[in-house]
Amino acid sequence: MKLSSLICQDCSKAVVLFNSKKRILEFISELAHKKMPYLPQQDILTALLAREKLGSTGIGRGIAIPHGRMSGAQEPLALILISETAINFDAIDNRPVDIFVALIVPDGDNQQHLKTLATIADKLNDKEFCKQLRAAKSDEALYQVILNQS
Repeated sequence: MKLSSLICQDCSKAVVLFNSKKRILEFISELAHKKMPYLPQQDILTALLAREKLGSTGIGRGIAIPHGRMSGAQEPLALILISETAINFDAIDNRPVDIFVALIVPDGDNQQHLKTLATIADKLNDKEFCKQLRAAKSDEALYQVILNQS
C-alpha cells in the first residue's frame, strides 16, 4: 500500500507552525472535518485526544501518528503535517516531533486500522523518506514526496 492511496493533496500541509500538542491536534481535526464534513470537528478532536490519553502516539525520531476511531466515519482518512518547529508530543524517546501523520478510521474495522497504521509506520521508518518530508517547503512539494515514495 502506498501512502498516496491514503493521503490526498489537500491533506498534505508543509511548514505548519504550532507550539503545543493540543493545538496541532485541533488543526488536524479542522482539516479532517473539511474532508469529512458529516463528522463534527469537536468529535474528531475528542477521538484524537482520547487516543492520546491511552499513551502518546509519538513513535520516536521526531514522528507521531495521532489517530482516532470514529463511529460515523465512512472511510479512512490520512493527513500529513510537517511542523516548521518540532514540538513536545510526549514521544516515547522524549524527542520533539515535527512529522505528523494523522489517521481517522471507521470504528469497528480493526484489521484495516492496524494494517494502515503498520503501513504508515513502515514508510516512516525510512530515514531518507523522512528527510525528504522534512525538506518540503510547500504543500505541493510535500505531496510530491508522497507521490514519489516507493
